[in-house]
Amino acid sequence: METVEQIPVNIPVPVASNHSAEAAHAGPTDRELVERCQGGDFDAFEALVNRYRQRVYGLAYGMLRNEPDAVDLSQETFVKAWQAIRGFKKNASFYTWLYRITTNLCIDLVRKRDRRPTVPLEEAEDLPADAGVEVAPSNQPLPTDEVRRRELREQIDAALLELSPEHRAVVQLREFEGLDYGQIAAAMGCSIGTVMSRLHYARKRLQKLLREAYEST
Repeated sequence: METVEQIPVNIPVPVASNHSAEAAHAGPTDRELVERCQGGDFDAFEALVNRYRQRVYGLAYGMLRNEPDAVDLSQETFVKAWQAIRGFKKNASFYTWLYRITTNLCIDLVRKRDRRPTVPLEEAEDLPADAGVEVAPSNQPLPTDEVRRRELREQIDAALLELSPEHRAVVQLREFEGLDYGQIAAAMGCSIGTVMSRLHYARKRLQKLLREAYEST
């Protein structure tokens, strides 16, 4: 197999983007490319990097809110993916597996980097899979003024940084990446009930933080 230094991941991505559904790709499927990777085909891995680098960056940026950190972590994600590709189970979803690597790296980095306290991880029991935990969006009208939109974006970023890494991850995966509960559970290595509980708690906390920020302006 190729050396780590040859992994083609040093490609800057200017902005995070929202991918709510897996894009249709021409050419080989993920499974076909993974099988070729497991046989030592580095060109196949380069194709997977090109296919998913922007989505990985988007997740990393959403978690870290820092472009250089997100670029570095995206590169680390693909390095780890290449090193572990032989152990990938062919009946699994490649992008969910890749998201799990990214999410774990982000959580580890957030814990090391953030010295200020964050909202602690809620020790709640798993909610049943059919529990109604969706929180209705606020009825407050969105601002149309460009300055106000920028301020709101900054408030959202600040509010997200107040969450624990696990809560931040589940919000990012659900609200910005568009993954369903099962995919999030697979990416985070937990049950669907835990995903729903964390998401419910995180949404309530974000609403409270944003309300407080709005009232203080």
